[in-house]
Amino acid sequence: MITELRKYGDVYEHEELKPLNTYHIGGTCKYLISPNSVQDLISILKILKSENIKYLILGNGSNVVLNDKEYDGAVIRLNKMNGLKVHPDLQMVYAEAGVVLPYLVTETVNNNLMGLEFAAGIPGTIGGAIYGNAGAYNSCIMDYILSVTILDENYDIKVLEHEDIEYSYRHTMFKEHKNYIVLAAKLFLKRGDKQNSLDIIEDRRQRRLASQPLEYPSAGSVFRNPDGDFAGRLIESCNLKGYAIGGAEVSEKHANFIINKNNATGKDVHDLINYVHDVVLNKTGVDLIVEQEFIDWE
Repeated sequence: MITELRKYGDVYEHEELKPLNTYHIGGTCKYLISPNSVQDLISILKILKSENIKYLILGNGSNVVLNDKEYDGAVIRLNKMNGLKVHPDLQMVYAEAGVVLPYLVTETVNNNLMGLEFAAGIPGTIGGAIYGNAGAYNSCIMDYILSVTILDENYDIKVLEHEDIEYSYRHTMFKEHKNYIVLAAKLFLKRGDKQNSLDIIEDRRQRRLASQPLEYPSAGSVFRNPDGDFAGRLIESCNLKGYAIGGAEVSEKHANFIINKNNATGKDVHDLINYVHDVVLNKTGVDLIVEQEFIDWE
């Protein structure tokens, strides 16, 4: 089977997952696969199905909490499916799922298109960003999506228009439709000025440096902000800054960040997130919603 899979992409066995997520946690996976193209992805999925092997799609690992055990299936990364076309005259961009957001932002800004400056500091892929409706600074990726190309459970390639996609704050329908794989997206941006966009990006970079624990591995904001409040404020009000379980710690710099301070395990991060949630609920009555996704936790 491995020989067959390798016709369609890179395949590794029992690969470490720590380098593939921004927390730098997790165990291994039985197979790690990077398809060469959409058609190769389809071939790979058909082989996995015939062998009764489960799979998950992993973007840049920037919003996930992985388990420490081996994932008994295939982790599929679409990093080789990373084509990008910018059409400044039409104010449009076509990006395949594996395009990383900082590169996407750079290319659009260089073409005097604005709107995606908010994403310059998000270390995810466009596919992952659409899946979770990633955002910052009161903007989100779905604000700029014209259409999304997906692969459905029957291996059919379909284009979903913006109005066909259900989404909300840090959420899209793709979280429920696990069999839909985001392949690419078409975005519509505004005409802008390169220097103005660069100034915005730099200002926000300085703000992140001042307010976020960028010197430690993390996966960004842990909890969604509740209506009319901030998760970080609620967590800080419960005196949880600096609270640690194992190598995972609630950041002293920003309470809505959990950092891998000292060789944290996936269990450390998982347990700390749940602990913070429960303390905040008990002390404030606010049921914080976890923004990050627990992968393969039973």
